[in-house]
Order: sequence, then structure tokens, then C-alpha cells
Amino acid sequence: QVQLVESGGGLVQAGGSLRLSCAASGRTFNNYVMGWFRQAPGKEREFVAAVSGSADSVYYADSVKGRFTISRDNAKNTLYLQMDSLKPEDTGGYFCAARAGNRVATGVRNWDYWGQGTQVIVSA
Repeated sequence: QVQLVESGGGLVQAGGSLRLSCAASGRTFNNYVMGWFRQAPGKEREFVAAVSGSADSVYYADSVKGRFTISRDNAKNTLYLQMDSLKPEDTGGYFCAARAGNRVATGVRNWDYWGQGTQVIVSA
């Protein structure tokens, strides 16, 4: 069982930055691929980024490549998402997710555990 708690969301102007964190419970954090998803109002939840258990592989949605950076600190059981050059279309709820094993999947149904989310609002 893994419990995930996100933090770091807020209101920021376009072009600004935010850093999201996701604290995970349990002692086997590095056995999970970790990811970030987001959901804009009225839209489906979508993949943003993922990182392998050992942090040697990262994956990004095309919409955030070059602007967002995913990382993890396995000693602290914490996942991060550094978001730079934010745009109004980045607005939404951001969710941390964990997937057992070492394969990344971008579909929402392929992830095992979810946090409650943190809200990001980017004003124009």
C-alpha cells in the first residue's frame, strides 16, 4: 500500500514557476515508477511526466517538454515536478501517481495509487 500527498500548488502568472512535491508512505518507494498527471476543468486526466524507480529514465508529454522537470529523492520518499515557463493552459489539478514495477505507462488506468491532487492556476 502506498499513500501519496501532493503539495506546492498555487496561483502564478504566466511565465512563472512552481515546484510540486509528492510525499509517499512506505519503505519500497524505489520499487515504483512515479508520475504526474493533470486534469483541467471539464477535461480528462492526462499524463504529464514519469520517472523510473532508480531515476535513470524520465518521460514527458510533448506539451511540457523543455519546461517541466520530474525528479525523485528515494532517500526522502519524495517526488518532485519543477514547472517553469508556465502557461494558462497548464492550469488544473495535478496528481501524483505510483505504478508498481519498472515500466512506464501513460494511461490513467495503468497506475496503482493516486494522491488527492494539488491545484495549479496560471493567470494570463
